[in-house]
Amino acid sequence: MVPPDTATLLIHCPDQPGLVHDVTGFLFSHGGNLMDLQQHIDPLENVFFMRVEWSLENFTLDKSEIEPRFALLGKRHQMTWKLSFQSQRARVALFISKESHCLYDLLSRHESGELPVEIPLIISNHDTLRSAAERFGIPFHHFPITKENKAAQERAQLELLKENRVDTIVLARYMQIISEQMIGDYPNDIINIHHSFLPAFVGAKPYHQAYERGVKIIGATSHYVTASLDQGPIIHQDVMRVSHEDSVADLVRLGKDLEKTVLAKAVWWHVMNKVLVYHNKTVVFS
Repeated sequence: MVPPDTATLLIHCPDQPGLVHDVTGFLFSHGGNLMDLQQHIDPLENVFFMRVEWSLENFTLDKSEIEPRFALLGKRHQMTWKLSFQSQRARVALFISKESHCLYDLLSRHESGELPVEIPLIISNHDTLRSAAERFGIPFHHFPITKENKAAQERAQLELLKENRVDTIVLARYMQIISEQMIGDYPNDIINIHHSFLPAFVGAKPYHQAYERGVKIIGATSHYVTASLDQGPIIHQDVMRVSHEDSVADLVRLGKDLEKTVLAKAVWWHVMNKVLVYHNKTVVFS
């Protein structure tokens, strides 16, 4: 038996009395049964954040009616808001280069049903991992990139993304800088993963640099991509203690494990509509 569909609202607005009352009152007035409600107030910014999910089983409004009806309430409270439905799975494009660990992790989670998305295509600037895409039955598109053809190749990538109705781009260790054009077309919908040594160990072989410095903690960071390189709103981070007994190979292996889990959690929170972006920060609801 298929469970009833649910709807989710992500909201932020100036904090004021009665916000929860008005939002839940709107839902109750149309027969909505609340499944989850979480809120947060930033006292420094005086901003109210809210995530509310409700069952559509006995809801008296059709899906197409919810947005225009709620817009009146949203306007009154100066809300920025987003409506989504559980049945409408995000369509996610994976961008990769030569590193396979994040790709295999996301594909296995997707195949097992743990990651409830559609993956219509994989894009890569190298042909190295084509066999991995074929193993999971996902179309693989190779876009070799040089300094001379980068702009043209990205335009072709954007056309392909639009043809496949892609909602979200995941950079699963894609070693290319994304242009402002693509970032503008997918605001807060491009997710990146990298080690958490930045800005300390910039450039190639960060784990080798960390080993030379005798670091005691390694980590990974997943964030939304903005025009400022590696400065976008952070979705998730994690760390692990290491010691002098760990070799460079150990650090690389442990770092890859962190990158996989941190990226997977960030993508899951994003597609489950649990992340609210405000300025250059996020509120991630559990």
